[in-house]
Amino acid sequence: MKVRFTEDFDYRPTPACTIAYKAGMVETVKRACGEDAVAKGKAVEVLPRGRKAKAVKEEQADGDQQ
Repeated sequence: MKVRFTEDFDYRPTPACTIAYKAGMVETVKRACGEDAVAKGKAVEVLPRGRKAKAVKEEQADGDQQ
């Protein structure tokens, strides 16, 4: 999952480990990290480029029409 961090965010995959992301960073992160950051309002998901992005946009457009 690729995200752009809008605020500083500390991800703790284990109690003994902390990964710090600074505001403005665009990184590919584990899905658990990305979903946690987005849920807390500290990041936004970056859509993939290319063929996959087109499929995602079409899927979103189909959902809006229903």
